[in-house]
Amino acid sequence: MPIAQLISPQDLDGKKDQPNLVLLDCRFALDDLDYGQRSYAQGHIAGASFADLERDLSGRVSKGVTGRHPLPEPQALVERLQAWGVNDDSDIVLYDDGPGAFAARAWWLLAWLGKRDGVFILDGGLKAWHAAGLPLSLDAPRQGVGNFAGTPDNSLLLSAEQLQQRLGDPALTLLDARAEARFRGEVEPIDPVAGHIPGAHCAVFTDNLGSDGRFLSAQALQQRFAAHLGERPVSELVAYCGSGVTACHNLFALCLAGYPLAQLYAGSWSEWITDPAREVAKGA
Repeated sequence: MPIAQLISPQDLDGKKDQPNLVLLDCRFALDDLDYGQRSYAQGHIAGASFADLERDLSGRVSKGVTGRHPLPEPQALVERLQAWGVNDDSDIVLYDDGPGAFAARAWWLLAWLGKRDGVFILDGGLKAWHAAGLPLSLDAPRQGVGNFAGTPDNSLLLSAEQLQQRLGDPALTLLDARAEARFRGEVEPIDPVAGHIPGAHCAVFTDNLGSDGRFLSAQALQQRFAAHLGERPVSELVAYCGSGVTACHNLFALCLAGYPLAQLYAGSWSEWITDPAREVAKGA
């Protein structure tokens, strides 16, 4: 079974009474930290629990040391997943109401903890759910405590120090998921330093989607990433972004395209710039 799987609104609606199904609503907004919880309370897919990016899917920020969304402590995340009713054999569907970045972060965290089958992202998110004419619910989810027992696979991670040692390696493909203007250093609306990590390629995560907000075909995604990889091995690919969130969208799309799960620099740009000795590049 492939590690990256999509589910359509219609197929999810047909599975809604499946006893081992867990739904996680991952809505979030960087400029309105209560947006996700407020939106969830106003209506969500029946049975879904709310997973907040900062409270649940990220760890504690240490100013000047970590990026904006460090990884959660593994055991705390396992316990949170258990509280949402996740079992080792659960089918899990993740969604948000944007391009899928926050759902993809949850997908990556599950893969990091070893849950690599039966995890789906709702293709097109809540917009596709609404377009299909399907309803929302105000009811709280009904689930018991799950038995999920995940263990982190840190081979999927690359630290800032490890990445710094690999800069200049001709085999390295470093993908930056941020918008082109941020990558080039022309604007920086979030972090205190503009630019990108030297040698990186700009691979804007929203380019994984079509105009309808759904993921491109596996063939189209394969062509997209092949253009960045060239002759370099995918085993040497590393993904990053502003804070380790939208990079997961690229990692999910790479897996949809048939590539193996590549490494994540989880601290990403917001961590990289905490050390002024680390080199910064600007321009294309």
